[in-house]
Amino acid sequence: MLALLSAAVSGIAMAIQGSLNTALSKKIGLVPGTFTVHLVGTIFALALLLFGVGKSQWQELPQVPWYNFIGGVLGVGIVYGVMIGIEKIGVAKATTAIIIGQMSTAALVDHFGWFGLEPVPFNWWKGVGIVLMAVSAWMLLHR
Repeated sequence: MLALLSAAVSGIAMAIQGSLNTALSKKIGLVPGTFTVHLVGTIFALALLLFGVGKSQWQELPQVPWYNFIGGVLGVGIVYGVMIGIEKIGVAKATTAIIIGQMSTAALVDHFGWFGLEPVPFNWWKGVGIVLMAVSAWMLLHR
């Protein structure tokens, strides 16, 4: 239950973050805004490390597969894309599109166990859920 609550709070934070990032990018530009967001995030993560928050296993870094580091590049692309989406179509529509994209991709990652994760088989209930989400998204976005 705590994991679901944590994920829900993260979703709330993502909607707020996207709005704040977009407001920043309107003032200083998309790429400078993206850079600033990641710089502030890096400083915050460094502070967490220095205060000993969380479990650190730096000795394992050399064993991490190269593709795990692509997440940093994807993070920059995500922040940039969210700022464009929110600026052009608004928070609700952009967030709806983000959720549909996340769910569809998450189902594939789960099913195939990509990136060293434990496979979680796809079934027709999940398919129905994704279709219902897509229909709901259409209803939310339709004028």
